[in-house]
Amino acid sequence: MATRIEELLGAEAQALLTYRSEGIPADSLHLPGPDFLDRVWLQTDRPMAVINNLQRMHNTGRLAGTGYLSLFPVDQGIEHSAAASFAPNPIYFDPEGIVKMAIEGGCNGVASTLGVLGMMSRKYAHRIPFIVKLNHNEFISYPNRFNQIEFGTVSQAYDLGAAGVGATIYFGSEESDRQIQEVRVMFEEAHRLGMFTVLWCYLRNDAFKKDVDYHLAADLTGQANHIGVTLQADIIKQKMAENNGGYNAVKFGKTHKDVYGKLVKDHPIDWTSLAGCELLHGSMWPYQLRRSRRKQRLSRCRNDSSNQQARRWYGTYQRTEGIPEADERRYRTLERYSGRIS
Repeated sequence: MATRIEELLGAEAQALLTYRSEGIPADSLHLPGPDFLDRVWLQTDRPMAVINNLQRMHNTGRLAGTGYLSLFPVDQGIEHSAAASFAPNPIYFDPEGIVKMAIEGGCNGVASTLGVLGMMSRKYAHRIPFIVKLNHNEFISYPNRFNQIEFGTVSQAYDLGAAGVGATIYFGSEESDRQIQEVRVMFEEAHRLGMFTVLWCYLRNDAFKKDVDYHLAADLTGQANHIGVTLQADIIKQKMAENNGGYNAVKFGKTHKDVYGKLVKDHPIDWTSLAGCELLHGSMWPYQLRRSRRKQRLSRCRNDSSNQQARRWYGTYQRTEGIPEADERRYRTLERYSGRIS
């Protein structure tokens, strides 16, 4: 497996694999493992039904029992037009194609819209954990705004047999105050009904674009993560940090000079450590922030650049340090659904 990781990282392998963070100690991280739920979750205020659904998800799919998760999110039919994402592979216009791919690919769970999962609930909700995405930014109103609006309710997700619910907040946007309040209510109700919660913590504000794009700055995304777990998100989805110093560039908000030098060096691993440490007080674990950078994806993924599902899958298994190698069946499943073989 070590050879495989070095191959995937290419010329950056040594710089990344031998780097040691000096500012943030490794023993401050809650790392994944088979005992993760017992070690971290049982001390929280989550109802036991939530713990049960988290346990079910952790014990589903190829990564069952490892403490790692591979979730398959597909809501492109609303966030973008369905044709933009699925025209190269029309099988995905059928909601069943999305769920079948998640199952055959060995995922721990599948996240999609209320409509997609509602159509498939009686056939598949018992086979793989469903995560219903409850809000979306619809891209048909013009001009579009950085706005997430509710498309479904927590009770609808519960009735179709979902194990969890998900939502997005565009932190920094004009509408973020309302989104924060709506998500707080959603997550409280979801926990009461025994479902876990997933939050997409993205930044959206044109003011974050200065000399570089600070939408992926570690100090700003870290604060978004911190707010997310404060809202009792059980899982955070965040993009890999590509820089740091967003607070200083935007000249707004309050931070500390040690964030830029003493605690965090000018290195991608330290940027990720900073964003991860914002989660230490909450329920999320920092390893999930180690998302593959675009330039590190496999060459065959680049050949399938028109297919978002193929890009996501190829980017998923290459970052699973310490997890068994993907088997031949999984490779063939991914290639078949991405249109590479018939």
